Amino acid sequence: MIAERSEFKGRPMIVLKRNDEEKFPFSFGLTKAKMILDHIEDIRKFVAEENKPKAA
Repeated sequence: MIAERSEFKGRPMIVLKRNDEEKFPFSFGLTKAKMILDHIEDIRKFVAEENKPKAA
């Protein structure tokens, strides 16, 4: 995972990539970063629940 800082229209951004060849990186600014931090436990719970193997 690669995390880089960037800028969009003069505003700071963070860009997350799986690797250097990532075609569609995930990027967001300060407002969304704050929202993510406010809900980090909900996000962790979501990942844990959805990452379980599905029953056949």
